[in-house]
Amino acid sequence: MILPVLVVLFLEPTGANSFSLARHSTRVDSLDDRVKAEIAPFKGKVSLFAKNLDTGETYALNADDRVRTASTIKIAVMVEAFGRVAEGKSKWTDELVLTKGKKVSGSGILQELSDGLHITLRDGVNLMMLVSDNTATNLVLDVLTTDAVNARMESLGLKQIKILRKVGSGGDSVAGKDPDNKRFGLGFATPHEMVMLLEKLERGQVVSGAASKEMIELMKREQARYAIGRSLGNVPLASKYGALDRLRSAVGIVYSKSGPIAMAITCDDMPEVDWTVDNSGYLLMSKLSVILVENLKK
Repeated sequence: MILPVLVVLFLEPTGANSFSLARHSTRVDSLDDRVKAEIAPFKGKVSLFAKNLDTGETYALNADDRVRTASTIKIAVMVEAFGRVAEGKSKWTDELVLTKGKKVSGSGILQELSDGLHITLRDGVNLMMLVSDNTATNLVLDVLTTDAVNARMESLGLKQIKILRKVGSGGDSVAGKDPDNKRFGLGFATPHEMVMLLEKLERGQVVSGAASKEMIELMKREQARYAIGRSLGNVPLASKYGALDRLRSAVGIVYSKSGPIAMAITCDDMPEVDWTVDNSGYLLMSKLSVILVENLKK
């Protein structure tokens, strides 16, 4: 005897909005799963925020936690330099003089050059951004001051991006004199506000449209691609990375086919010190940037 079979069809609600909401929910859940699965075996703390600047779609993980910036704070220094020149308080041709006492170790090339070398303010900013030159950063900060950098960030509504001192020591800002902030070293920020700054730059809202474009173009010429966008081939990228013994940080805009994806990722508290380009933090940020680009789509 053939028994009747009851077939029940479960249909999703009709309408474009219902379909869009269902698809959006599935994609976000999938993104969260993929990010957390990638992070799970990593030894350290990860904080990140990402946003598709065309669609407004975002992803956040510990995005409003204050993190150590390392050299990514140099973006804020760059902004203040462009602002000061635009306001007529400085000129790009103003001279910075390299002396033995102003040389600091770490990234960059100026520490290897002769005492008494004269470079322009624009040269200093370029060296700071292109090769993350620490000595150039301090020469630029001698002109700008750390407090002026922080005031510029606050004028942009960014109250959680602070430079605390010059590279190494000296030039402490008001925020840097707060004992509670000593643990951050050079500076602190939140991934969320770093992406807000990137978005303002991309939209031409920092200093001026022309200055914002020039700053983005400068970030596109950073001479390292260790983290964000590392495995994305020739996809255009505007970026700045930073490194400390147990920390790796990177912020950038990936100009993907799905739109410009701005992201800020920090990997801290890593148990081992590894100064190679295959540092586990760099590799994780590379993988996360691919996941974010693939999922934050239109």
